[in-house]
This record gives sequence, C-alpha cells and structure tokens, in this order.
Amino acid sequence: MKAETGLRKYHAAVWDEPVVMEMGRPGRRGVTFPAAEDAVAQAVGAASDLLPAAMRRQTRPALPEMSEPDVLRHYLHLSQQTLGMMGINLFGTCTMKYNPRLGEALAARPEIAEMHPLQDEETLQGILKIVYDFDLMLRELSGMDRFVFQAAGGADAAYTHACVTRAWLAARGEIGKRDEIITSLQAHPCNPATAATAGFKVITLPLEENGYPSLDALKAAVSDRTAALMINNPDDMGIYNPDIKEWIRVVHEAGGLCFYDHANFNGVMSRLRARELGFDACMFMLHKTFGAPKGGGGPAVGAYGCSEELAPYLPQPLVSFDGGLYRLDHAGERSIGKVREFLGNLPVVLKAYAWTRSLGAEGLREAADLSVLANNYMEHELLKLRGVSRSHPHIDLWRMEMTRFSLGQVFEETGVSAMDIQNRMVDYGIDAFWLSHEPWIVPQPFTPEAGEMWSKEDLDNWIAVLGTVIEEAYADPDLVRTAPHNQAVHQIKAAPLEDPARWAMTWRAYLRKNSDR
Repeated sequence: MKAETGLRKYHAAVWDEPVVMEMGRPGRRGVTFPAAEDAVAQAVGAASDLLPAAMRRQTRPALPEMSEPDVLRHYLHLSQQTLGMMGINLFGTCTMKYNPRLGEALAARPEIAEMHPLQDEETLQGILKIVYDFDLMLRELSGMDRFVFQAAGGADAAYTHACVTRAWLAARGEIGKRDEIITSLQAHPCNPATAATAGFKVITLPLEENGYPSLDALKAAVSDRTAALMINNPDDMGIYNPDIKEWIRVVHEAGGLCFYDHANFNGVMSRLRARELGFDACMFMLHKTFGAPKGGGGPAVGAYGCSEELAPYLPQPLVSFDGGLYRLDHAGERSIGKVREFLGNLPVVLKAYAWTRSLGAEGLREAADLSVLANNYMEHELLKLRGVSRSHPHIDLWRMEMTRFSLGQVFEETGVSAMDIQNRMVDYGIDAFWLSHEPWIVPQPFTPEAGEMWSKEDLDNWIAVLGTVIEEAYADPDLVRTAPHNQAVHQIKAAPLEDPARWAMTWRAYLRKNSDR
C-alpha cells in the first residue's frame, strides 16, 4: 500500500426511508389542472365521456397522494442510499465504464424515446441508419460480414449462436449427428449454459499448466459429433491462448463452427479481428465494452456477428440500405426467427454508436492500451499486499484486461473470506468487486478490471482500501466479518428473500402477505 494514498472518510446516507406507498396524505397534489374553459368543454364534452363505460374505473387507484417536493425528496433519498455503482467500480469480468451523459441525453430525445417499433420504416430512417452504420463499424472491428442487435445481452448472443448453429446443421442434414459443443472450464458460463439450452451436449476442457486447455485435449474432444467451439480469449484470468488459430483449424477440420465470446474485448480491440483468426461468429457486449450502461436485467445488447455463410440464419429483421432508403428486411427464409422482439434495445445501440464514433479508430486503440497498462499496474501493486496472490503465479507474462487474484492465504490465516472483504470495502466508498464465475478454480477469488477510464488516483485508492481491509482482517477479523458498518443497509438475513410466502414484488402482494403480521 502506498504511503501517499490516504483513505477518505466515508459514510453512506441513512434515511430510514419508507416506501412511497406509505407516504401519501389525502388531498396532496403535485400538479393541479384548471377546469376546462367553457368553449372547450362544450366542444369536447366531459372527459369521462371520452372513455367507454367498460374501461372506466369503479374505484380510485391505490396510489399515494403527494406533493412535488415530497416526491423529489423521497427519490433523492433513495438515490443517496444506493449501494452499488456509485463509488470506484472495478467490478471485473463485466467492464464497468463511465456512461457518458451525452448518450443518455440522446436516448431521451423524442426521436428515440417516443419511437414506436411498428412505425412505417420511412419514418425510422434516422435510427435505421445508426443501426446500419454501427453494423459496419463492428464488421470493421471483427472482420465479420453481418451483425444483428436483437440479443438482450451476452448470454442471449451466445444462445443466438447456438440456435444459428442448429439451423446451419439442419440445412446440411447434420442436426441429428453433430450434437456436441466444446468449451473450457474458464469460458464464461453462458457458453455451456446456452449450448445445453439449445439441446447440445457440452464438453468442458480443463485448464492446464499454461492457463488454458492444451491442444492435445482439444484434439481428443473433437469428432464427427462436434457442432461448435464456444470460447472466450483472453479469459477472466487475463491469459491469452496463443494457439487459438490452431484450435480453430482443428475444429474446422472436424466440421464444426467456432464462436468467439468477446466479453473481454476491451484489452484487444483494434489489436485483433475475430474473422482473421478464423472464427465463424462472435459477439460484443455493447452495455460493457462500448460504453453503454449495464443494469441488472435492464439495458443490455449482445451484438452478434457472423460470416457470410451463417448470415442467412440470422434473426430477422435485418437493416438493409438500397442507396436511398434504409429498410427492414424480413425475407430470410432460413432465419432462426426472433430472439427478442423487434430490433432489440435500440437506445443502447445508439449510445454504443455515439461512444464508438467519439473515440474513433485511434481512440479505441488507445483505450485498449490503457486497459492493459492499468491492469498490469494494478497487478504489480496488488501483489505487494499481504496474502494476495494471482492465478497461475508461475506464468510470468503480462495479463490482459483483468487478472484473477486470490485471498486464499488471508482466509486460511484469519477466517475472513473474499465476500467478507468485499462487504468491508464498501464501508470506504468502494463498490463491491466481482469474485469469479462458478466453479471457483482459484480459492477466495477477486477479479478487478480497471479498463481505460479510471485514473491512477482511483486505482491507488482502490488498492489502498483493499490493503487496509486485509490488515483489519488480521487485526480484528470480526470487524470485517460483520461489515458493512458505514452503509445504508447492513448485513441482512437472506432466508426471507428466498421465501415466496414473505417476499413481494408489488404493494398489493405485500399487504396481502403481511396482513396478519
């Protein structure tokens, strides 16, 4: 820990805020509207007459009656009590970036916010041009021949590939024969999960001494039953497989397809192109790598791109350009259909398009360089902390994009887990780090990802907080185990969250389930 990095005093706001349904008082209003002028009333009639009788409410809606200041203050308090994504966030494996306010402002414009997907395509020329042009940008970055933006995230994009693979096999008369998809233990879980969901059997290759499965292991796994290889490279340990071209050759010779999970594209963007490596398809995370917001179950787009051979199987509609108008092409007879409604989450595509245009080719290359530099700077400093090690410590190579570290020694010597340390770090204004995908192959893991946007001061502060919490674990383990202490919410009992008799998603359900308590 660097002596010049001082820790800031931090305590989250604690308002003990009720839910909004408990705050109303009869008669309060945020906005009042004057009665209609006589001439308007005579011309239009009573407002109630404009609704068919069957659609009129019989009782008032159960909504809180509140003034505008009450509402504003309530949601301000809630925002101040938000636990996540508010401090220094090196979440890891998910490339958490600053989301430019300009992108939010553009997406809020009426041309986007008030757009309806069933409008005539001649009235959608602006957004269709953005979709078409962004497709061209991603083709340039990947070497692929066509992209589609329907998929609602990375797992959806991986599932899209599994479905495209199935359609491709059916067209070749091999759907019953090729039923295996190969991946690795360190691939993102969406690859084996979506392959299994699409009806394939999954072969998972174990990692070996060099940090990735051996070529011999791959050769032993491929056969005339191989449908596809689904893999990410580099993986979440930051290790790049230098034999990837040979892997692709082996799979292709066996008759299978190769899919590149580009969730970790941030450190290699503009440095390699998936198609030039030999991949048949790839996906990008627009809500991660390309500067658009990521929300739990909310805004997300997995951009799926493929070769010309696979393009006929893409979800429809695709955006085409005839030199005059941008059009929605629904004519693909071999298309797998839709993986999501309409064109997907177009506001996210708009934000990613704006982010990419603002950086340009040189900016993307610089962002990749900064990501690798920041990651290796963090690694150099983190390995100075007591009890911190990294995966495959014998591999003395630069790690790309992120590194998987271990707090296994700290846990063995203090009984304080990585999750305990994660909880204590939020007491210093640091957002909780990501640990690892299951299964844990590194004991007590944590996987920070600096990316290109965090300053050296932010990285130093993050490292200093971790070092402080580790020392606390040795000096006072219970302090760390019982954290957080400075947050709006302390440790909660998880059991009620898993009890359907107690949790409620609506106010009406809450009243029903808690009426006897």
